[in-house]
Amino acid sequence: MKVAIVVGSKSDLEHAEKVRARLETLGVPSEVTVASAHRTPERVEAIASDPSVEVFVAMAGLSAALPGTIAARTLKPVIGVPLHRGLGLDSLLSVVQMPPGVPVAAVGLDASENAALLAAEILALGHPEVHDALVRYRARWKDDGGPVPAAPP
Repeated sequence: MKVAIVVGSKSDLEHAEKVRARLETLGVPSEVTVASAHRTPERVEAIASDPSVEVFVAMAGLSAALPGTIAARTLKPVIGVPLHRGLGLDSLLSVVQMPPGVPVAAVGLDASENAALLAAEILALGHPEVHDALVRYRARWKDDGGPVPAAPP
């Protein structure tokens, strides 16, 4: 079981770290990779075909083609995180306007935390230990009255 967290450039790594940290608190292994749909499509192809990955979280700013590029190359779930660049509208529309046959689950602008939780919920369908970790997370959130802090970097 592994979540691949893919960012379009090094400037997006802070967002990837938020996903990685939250997944870590839930006991979900992940790996962060920089790969651009435009500059390094061969790297994106290799990531999309990695058999150890069960869920992808892809994020990039501006045209945000990365989630769709991965989704077009795999049958596994892809979660797109539009990143705020300028107004953020370009990125948001790029992620939510996929052509037919290329499904990408989109979360809100810069919503790294929700992307991590959605990835864990998908994994929980086949991994009871992730389900149990999510139950504990939600109980703690309810008890503490707010989000549970993610693991430190």
